[in-house]
Amino acid sequence: MKTLSGGRQTTIDEDIVLSGIGVHSGKEVSVILHPADADTGWVFLVPTSDGDFSRIRADYRRVSNVTLCTVLSDGNGASIATVEHLLAALRGLGIDNVEIEVEGAEMPILDGSAAPWVDAIDEAGIKVLDEPRRWIKILKPIRYTEGKSLAELRPYDGCHYDVEIDFDSPFIGRQRMSLDVTPHAFRKELSRARTFGFMKDVKQLWACGRALGSSLENSIAIGEDRILNPEGLRFPDEFVRHKTLDAVGDLALAGAPILGSFRSVRGGHRINAMMVKALYENRSCWTYVEAETPRYRESGHAEIGVALQPAFAADRA
Repeated sequence: MKTLSGGRQTTIDEDIVLSGIGVHSGKEVSVILHPADADTGWVFLVPTSDGDFSRIRADYRRVSNVTLCTVLSDGNGASIATVEHLLAALRGLGIDNVEIEVEGAEMPILDGSAAPWVDAIDEAGIKVLDEPRRWIKILKPIRYTEGKSLAELRPYDGCHYDVEIDFDSPFIGRQRMSLDVTPHAFRKELSRARTFGFMKDVKQLWACGRALGSSLENSIAIGEDRILNPEGLRFPDEFVRHKTLDAVGDLALAGAPILGSFRSVRGGHRINAMMVKALYENRSCWTYVEAETPRYRESGHAEIGVALQPAFAADRA
């Protein structure tokens, strides 16, 4: 079976504190990431109206809205919006367990990318735990289509993303990115790609109470005849790179890293969410696998690489 590095679960080595503006609410929000035990997963601690907090697991079944961002809810009134950039950073860097304490109902947009989260995680350090990591291994193709949009998961010996976008804009047009996502590739190729929007849509968004915190400090603004950000783009194809980053964050809601190839055409948060839903509706098309117990050489060091074996764990709660 596939041999991978990083066969044990991880968490962060110490608390991480970041604050900033919510891109839609325009309100200041602070976040503390806490180390967590194995098998905790990612859990948001969100304030409730009675002064307590709700524990909202980062899980596709908690998705309540996918308009412009991904929103998770507990079903009782508490929710947390714009989670995709943090989740992309956690999945991209291979962080399995974190508790995320939020003072607000939306994650801070920071600079519009996942880079500030990556920098903070790298500074805090990553702690390797004793328990084995579990993956979702794609066995047969699974497809979801909606109009001109398509998403598909296929068997693949690794974690691959192939994302294509097509916008009626001379500054974007048709762009496509194909990438094996590893921690190194995520840092270098995806983490710095920023969210973007069109100036012609701003007044309508403001009228709907959206994009109230958006600015040239945290978004690429596309005007009728130019990119308005004075520094320009970070990559010539930054738009498709950001859509790929979003896809990594949205598919992270599957609850485990996916061993397979994800293909997306004209996708977005809704298509990504429906892809994860389709994954769980086609249980015969995938299986759980986990790392075997590490073998040690006479030197006392574990062998490089992790062999995977079938995992027969209980159904997810």
